[in-house]
Amino acid sequence: MDILRFATAGSVDDGKSTLIGRLLFDSKAIFEDQLEAVERTSRDRGTEYTDLSLLTDGLRAEREQGITIDVAYRYFATPKRKFIIADTPGHIQYTRNMVTGASTADLAIVLIDARKGVVEQSRRHAFLTTLLRVPHLVLAVNKMDLVDYSRDRFEEIREEFTAFAAKLNVGDLTFIPISALHGDNVVSRSENMPWYQGTSLLHHLENLHIASDRNLVDVRFPVQYVIRPQRANDHDFHDYRGYAGQVAGGVLKPGDEVMHLPSGLTTRVAAIDTFDGPRDEAFAPMSVTLRLEDDIDISRGDMICRPNNRPQVAQDIQAMVCWMSDGLKLAPRSKLVIKHTTRTARALVRDLHYRLDVNTLHRDESATSLGLNEIGRVSLRVTQPLFVDDYARNRLTGGFILIDETTNGTVGAGMIVDAR
Repeated sequence: MDILRFATAGSVDDGKSTLIGRLLFDSKAIFEDQLEAVERTSRDRGTEYTDLSLLTDGLRAEREQGITIDVAYRYFATPKRKFIIADTPGHIQYTRNMVTGASTADLAIVLIDARKGVVEQSRRHAFLTTLLRVPHLVLAVNKMDLVDYSRDRFEEIREEFTAFAAKLNVGDLTFIPISALHGDNVVSRSENMPWYQGTSLLHHLENLHIASDRNLVDVRFPVQYVIRPQRANDHDFHDYRGYAGQVAGGVLKPGDEVMHLPSGLTTRVAAIDTFDGPRDEAFAPMSVTLRLEDDIDISRGDMICRPNNRPQVAQDIQAMVCWMSDGLKLAPRSKLVIKHTTRTARALVRDLHYRLDVNTLHRDESATSLGLNEIGRVSLRVTQPLFVDDYARNRLTGGFILIDETTNGTVGAGMIVDAR
């Protein structure tokens, strides 16, 4: 059974918490005592219905108090698929948190209040999902019950957002009219909207094809750990030498010819090992151990790829960076640590080309620095070569994080757009 990761975003009071509560409730992913507590609190507040948004209120309270991270993850499953929900805050001051939650998502759900239509935050969330190359976008027009399930209102919002999306690089865009409060088109088709011919939200999530979203063409295997026998007298594994890591792209099989970077030496895959035993093939995002036919000096941070399909070996990188530090600014001449796949190096910010306004998409070329939650295009010079692809081609080998050397804290996340 495969896993679909999706992120939810929306303005305050767009019904995001209610939608997540509805999905958890209708998929039987909450315990009886949780439901009883929600029903009791709903009665105490004088509401005539069970307020499902209360299922995530505890998480929201933790975020507001700074107790835990600003992206709350929830898990549920149906007979067809497992799901991981990244509940991201939508306010502009939490841009870094939405970037964190959406960076690994297969799909993003942007909620829109049917009464308010497409607002500034809707545009910002849509832009961020396309910047992060989230392959699928669902625009859930919520609170349709408050506009009398009007088809005309839904079509107005669809047309307005479609016009805006034309400016963005949206791969797959789906519109679904819903009422999270009453469950219309969330799990089952709504009788209140017979004019809507599409599927319910859960049906869309269950049946969305995501296997082809991953790069199965470019073989990329960043080495995370070299496995050697731990005891000198362990004769069964005395000659064992394996290279553990997560496949970042392509398909690997025993017998395949591969190349090691940075040496450029070639060999063949002897075997693919996993905790459950040997495998006939490995593909993203599997974590495996490769054994090679020849002894090559390979260490953490190196890359295994195809001889005729190599990543860029680069020290000069152009990237879009989302700055995540409130105490430090990114400016030219800043010195940072860059972590790309399993390789770590020092980096110098050579130039800040522009700061991007995520609301208007305006490029401010006069900007001299990036502050908390700001996004801009920068040039980096790295002390040792990195093995990279453009982020648009491979999100794993095209993404990186920036670390403050003095505090060891993550201060930025980047998406490579050019390298040499």
